[in-house]
Amino acid sequence: MAMSRNLSLLLYVTLMLIALTANQAYCQSSQPQTQSGHSLYGASQGSLHPQECGPRCTMRCSATAYKKPCLFFCNKCCDKCLCVPPGTYGNKQLCPCYNNWKTKRGGPKCP
Repeated sequence: MAMSRNLSLLLYVTLMLIALTANQAYCQSSQPQTQSGHSLYGASQGSLHPQECGPRCTMRCSATAYKKPCLFFCNKCCDKCLCVPPGTYGNKQLCPCYNNWKTKRGGPKCP
């Protein structure tokens, strides 16, 4: 009986290690790949081409009720910085120019 229990425990631990290894490999492969230090998702300084700003800003502003001003300022920021943070909100630290451009009053210029 003890031998069977030890074998079951060993099998359980082995399966858990396999699952953890597979999960780690999946997580590493799902990270944005880079080319010459730039993220393929356009989340690093100067990694976008000007024609890519429109689609990135459309995605960035998709969750707001204020689409027109959001798109205007997002495109303006993207034209200057060639970067749009991923997602619909936050992540601005990935685009320093986008994050640090302020209005005259000191508020954030880029959505």
